[in-house]
Amino acid sequence: MIKNWRFDFFTMPNLIKKIQNTCHQYNLFQKGSKIVLAVSGGPDSVCMLEIFSRLKIKYSLNVIVAHINYNLRGRDSLKDEEYVCFLAKKNDFKFFLLNTEIKDKFNLESRLRDIRYAFFEEIRRQENFDLIAVAHNLDDQVETFLMRIVRGAGTQGLSAMRFKNNNLIRPLLAISKEEILSFLKKEKIQWRMDKTNRENVFLRNRVRNKLIPFLEKNFNSKIKKTIFNSLVSISQDNDFLEKNANNFEIKSSEIEVSKFLTFHPAMQRRLIRKILKNKKKNLKNITSSQIEEILKITKSIKNKKQFFVMSGLKIEKIGDKLKVFSVKE
Repeated sequence: MIKNWRFDFFTMPNLIKKIQNTCHQYNLFQKGSKIVLAVSGGPDSVCMLEIFSRLKIKYSLNVIVAHINYNLRGRDSLKDEEYVCFLAKKNDFKFFLLNTEIKDKFNLESRLRDIRYAFFEEIRRQENFDLIAVAHNLDDQVETFLMRIVRGAGTQGLSAMRFKNNNLIRPLLAISKEEILSFLKKEKIQWRMDKTNRENVFLRNRVRNKLIPFLEKNFNSKIKKTIFNSLVSISQDNDFLEKNANNFEIKSSEIEVSKFLTFHPAMQRRLIRKILKNKKKNLKNITSSQIEEILKITKSIKNKKQFFVMSGLKIEKIGDKLKVFSVKE
C-alpha cells in the first residue's frame, strides 16, 4: 500500500481518476463528507477502501469502515474479519463489526442483504455520518439486470442501480471487475476471496458463472459493456415515467378505474406500482406478471366483483374503484 500519496491528478492511477470523475459527475459526496465504507474483504470493497484512503485528505473526508461476519464459512469468515480490521487500522479508519450467525438458511441471499443494509444504516445514524458507500461495480450491475429478467420485471425493475440513492453511494458502479483486479494487482494490494462465489447455489452466481460467459462466447464478447450502456437509457426512461406518475394524485389505496384506463399502458403500470407501494410500503417480491393480472382486472367488463390476491395484499375492483387491502383487513 502506498504511503505519503501526492494528490497530483496526473500521477494518479487511471482507475482512481475514473472513480474521481464519477464522484464529481454524480455528486456522490461533498468536501468534508462523513462516509461509512461497507467492506467485506473481497476485491471490490478492498479497492474502494484503498481509493478513499487516497482521496480522504484531498476532500477532507471522515471515513469509517463497517464489516459483517455472518460466520457462514468457518475459519474463512474470521480471516475476512481480521483482514478488514487490519486494513482499517492501517489507514487509521475507525472499525465497526457485526458478528452474527444465520441459523435459518431459507431465502438466504435476501436475508443477508437486509441484515447488511440495516447494520450499515445503524452505524451511519449512530455516528451521525452522511453516507454509506458500497462497492457494487459494472459487473454487479449487469448481473442484477439479468437476474431481474430471469425473475420477471418491468421497466422499473430493469432499470439500473443508481450511483446515488438517498444516502447510499456506489463509487465503483462504472468500473468493471477486470479493472478492479488489474488495479489491485498493479498496486500489490491483497484481498480475500470468497470461495462460495464459484458455487452455483445462488441465482447471482449462476448468472455470473454460467449465463454471462455463455453470452460472451456465443453472442457478444462485450456483452457486459453493451448491457451497461443500455441500462443508462432504460434508467432515464424510468426516471421520466416516475416523475410523471408522481404528478397524478391518487388516494393511498384506491384508483378511479374509468380515469385510470385513459392513461398510456406504461403509466398505468407505474400507477399500479405506486398504489401497491402505498399499501405495502415497498415493492419487494412484486413481479411484472402480477402487475399484468391487476391490469386485467381493471379492463374486465364483467359485472361481478373482480379480485386478485398477492404478496399479502388483496386487489379488488368494486364498481369504478380499484381498491387495495391488506389480506388481514
